[in-house]
Amino acid sequence: MREAFIKTVTEALHTDPRVAVVTAVISAANFPQDHERVVDVGIREQTMVGVAAGLALTGLRPVVHSYAPFLVERPYEQIKLDIGHQDVGAVFVSIGASYDDPVWGRTHQSPGDVALFDTLPGWEVHVPGHPEEVAPLLKEALKNDNRVYMRLSLHENAQAYPVGEGFTALRYGKRGVVVAVGPVLDRVLKAVEAEKADVTVLYASTIRPFDSDGLRKAVADTDHADVLVVEPYLEGTSAHLISESLQQIPHRVRCTGVKRHAELRNYGTAEDHDAAHDLDVVGLGSAVRSFFRG
Repeated sequence: MREAFIKTVTEALHTDPRVAVVTAVISAANFPQDHERVVDVGIREQTMVGVAAGLALTGLRPVVHSYAPFLVERPYEQIKLDIGHQDVGAVFVSIGASYDDPVWGRTHQSPGDVALFDTLPGWEVHVPGHPEEVAPLLKEALKNDNRVYMRLSLHENAQAYPVGEGFTALRYGKRGVVVAVGPVLDRVLKAVEAEKADVTVLYASTIRPFDSDGLRKAVADTDHADVLVVEPYLEGTSAHLISESLQQIPHRVRCTGVKRHAELRNYGTAEDHDAAHDLDVVGLGSAVRSFFRG
């Protein structure tokens, strides 16, 4: 995904005079060093966002890139004020979240990134599940002037699916609905198949704006308004939107993601973290079994 991102943005630098890139050391060497619209500010993430806001005020379309905690958490105030409060647009592209590189420790983990963007109005959030989904999402984002967050991962599904707003239904059933976001899709499908669960599976590479109409339509075609959402970041991040979408329908919701009550202090591997947060096939199978058959 990272390679697809760099390739797409580099091409855009040469074809679109509005596109600019702002980095804070991380990935800086992957962009043309002599290009006048490529700016590296050093290890100064707050400055990185401030510079991007300044470029946006001049009419440019800045792409801001770093590890998720350095892109979202450290300069959150600048995102809120310099970008949001000034009502300018930018494309923020992260790597590493939630724990793609656990060898680097907690400093490089950010399971709460999407939840933080949820506190700010007007942000689109893309969570591609395959490298081939990155370019079309990014090209569309570069054409606009809105505020976009794209969350890249080292994990990916076996195949790409159509991107854009709204859910893609990949499986139909009558017992309820499972919403799978980005790179967790394959694990969700394997868990559903292993449990022989009679459920509809919806896939999203764009999770903000939230497809309320798509969810209501999927629920209407089932016998039970039961929704299990599986997100590769903080559990419950989309719970409020599911509840709002179904507020006129008696329903049950279960959210699966990075657990809120567990901060792992052993580095391990990304797969170890998935297992600890029940985001592997075994853990997801247990969630499917208990929720839809309980």
